[in-house]
Amino acid sequence: MNSIEIKDLSLNFGNVKVLKDLNLSVEKGEFLVLLGASGCGKSTLLNCIAGLLEINEGQIFINNQNVTWYEPSERGIGMVFQSYALYPQMSVKGNLTFSLKNAKLSKEDIEERVKNASEILQIEDLLDRKPAALSGGQRQRVAIGRALVRDVEVFLFDEPLSNLDAKLRTELRVEIKRLHQKLDNTMIYVTHDQIEAMTLANRIAIMRDGLILQLDKPKTIYNYPVNKYVAEFIGSPSMNFLKGKIVPNKIPVFKLEGGWCETPDLSNYKFKEDIKEERQIWLGVRPESIVVGDEAEKFPVKFNLEAEVVEPMGADTLVWSQIGGQEFHFIVDGNSTINSGDSLRVGFDPVHSSIFDLDSEDRL
Repeated sequence: MNSIEIKDLSLNFGNVKVLKDLNLSVEKGEFLVLLGASGCGKSTLLNCIAGLLEINEGQIFINNQNVTWYEPSERGIGMVFQSYALYPQMSVKGNLTFSLKNAKLSKEDIEERVKNASEILQIEDLLDRKPAALSGGQRQRVAIGRALVRDVEVFLFDEPLSNLDAKLRTELRVEIKRLHQKLDNTMIYVTHDQIEAMTLANRIAIMRDGLILQLDKPKTIYNYPVNKYVAEFIGSPSMNFLKGKIVPNKIPVFKLEGGWCETPDLSNYKFKEDIKEERQIWLGVRPESIVVGDEAEKFPVKFNLEAEVVEPMGADTLVWSQIGGQEFHFIVDGNSTINSGDSLRVGFDPVHSSIFDLDSEDRL
């Protein structure tokens, strides 16, 4: 059963088409993340679902009800904003109860909802404070609580953690995931942070220029990105891209632009179609898929290179190098003794790589 259904949605700002014929189904109880760079349309789409923006074309359904022209208060949604949007003159409890009082709920019902929300979010001791006396993380908990007390089936989050420091982001990310597991409500979450997306989502919708490029489970997007943009956006450190061509002999082989000392065998790679002629491509390989040292000899693709820059990151170390004049980086164990200037033997299996057409940048 779909909790939210978007059909042929378009939105224009003047002559600029911001959202372009979008179709999206969100299942009941799903945690969907809208992910993309600034200006891709993710927050705009969320605001359309919330009723904060009037769409030009298409329809929006929430729980099988056409809410396209409903006011935000009539859509049965709770929204959490990036800026907290708390009333500074009110206490935490006042912020939590404001919408409930306007809805003329009974005093007993209001008290029960505030009690449940404050226990879930662990803000029972903060109810008498005003927002100015709260930390950033506490304010965000209150903002989530204000949506939670409404007892709705759909929650919308618009980059709620972007104003927090790294430690608080991690802590609240875990709390939001626990909240979803406990409530099992439908949640749509907007972010530009791919780590948030990968850790929170049941599915991720990668957006660019008002379009959804790929909608799938995090692992599927990570392992099988549909195009070079998605591959580059997901993963930290980002994927390596080596420019070259496929030569379809008895087995397909890769020839690197700028030269290569060996002939990498691509027969392990699962092509979407038969490669019958020479193709200009991008060969994408993630830094964590690279093996260094004697183990590299076991892999179909192997070569020599020189470590140029070594970046210790604690548990891991990131090594930067070049192949045929093209940048190439990979991850090794944090206890590695690799130094700048070392000659290394590295390898990888093409089954864990991604190959994209050079011009269209679509996956092959």
